[in-house]
Amino acid sequence: MRLLVTGASGFVGSHALPALAAAFPDAMLIGCGEAAGMERLDIADLAAVRALVARTRPAGIVHLAAIAAPAAARAAPARAWAVNHAGTVALAHALAATVPGAAFVFASSSEVYGRSFRDAPLDEAAPLAPISPYAATKAAADLALAAIPDIAAVRLRPFNHTGPGQSADFVVPAFARQIARIEAGLQPRVMRVGRLDTLRDFLDVRDVVRAYVLALRHALAGSAGAFNIASGTSRAIGDILAAMLTLTGVATRVESNAAGRDPEVMTPRGDASRARAVLGWHPVIAWEATLADVLADWRERVRRESKQQY
Repeated sequence: MRLLVTGASGFVGSHALPALAAAFPDAMLIGCGEAAGMERLDIADLAAVRALVARTRPAGIVHLAAIAAPAAARAAPARAWAVNHAGTVALAHALAATVPGAAFVFASSSEVYGRSFRDAPLDEAAPLAPISPYAATKAAADLALAAIPDIAAVRLRPFNHTGPGQSADFVVPAFARQIARIEAGLQPRVMRVGRLDTLRDFLDVRDVVRAYVLALRHALAGSAGAFNIASGTSRAIGDILAAMLTLTGVATRVESNAAGRDPEVMTPRGDASRARAVLGWHPVIAWEATLADVLADWRERVRRESKQQY
């Protein structure tokens, strides 16, 4: 059995590939990404997408490749639509035409709900109401997949997730990088941050990857559907920063500059009851452990960076 994993060298993919290898030891995993030994694929090159699927004929695809940073999608919306929407739809159609009935697991996003968020946690019946270019591209692909026949498409809508290996383009590793640089004497004792009152439902990436493994099993059995992957708890960004500073013991001054930022959804929380009931998924990694692991990861990265400078 061949399984194709797009975005395999990215943040989530670097955790997903070994998890999938452990869960499907008899499968041949074909990773698409930038790392050595992986297939190189521009998901926006529709001819290349069709050719790869025709050549590999996978029993299932875990589709992680995307323009994943909302800021990058805002800066290059045409590219975001080409990758996140057109590339996803082309990949699914190619699979349906080549291996009818095959499994397709799509990394959608909680951001597809957008304006639907209120005080209560949302389940999968909530309307998709995206408020950013990134969210719109994911919502469009999510809806399109539900209407493609001849594949078992599972659309996972994970809420914010972080963990070791994530770039500083995202809030938790951005904090961790600054803290590590302050500890190493490479940055003044000032944390420069954005909005601290924003609320987010956070998960550990390793919990999210377990959801991809379970979703692939579900799809390989011929089942489809949409599933929220969420903790059900909203955390203020300021509280996350305070917890990380407590872990490190570093005394710093915090300077917040949120000028010019787009309005953000303030109270997103997900109801993952369906994932628990159908997939058998629930988060197991303690949030404090996640923060400690992100800090440890960035301390090592900063240590290596500082050694290379001298």
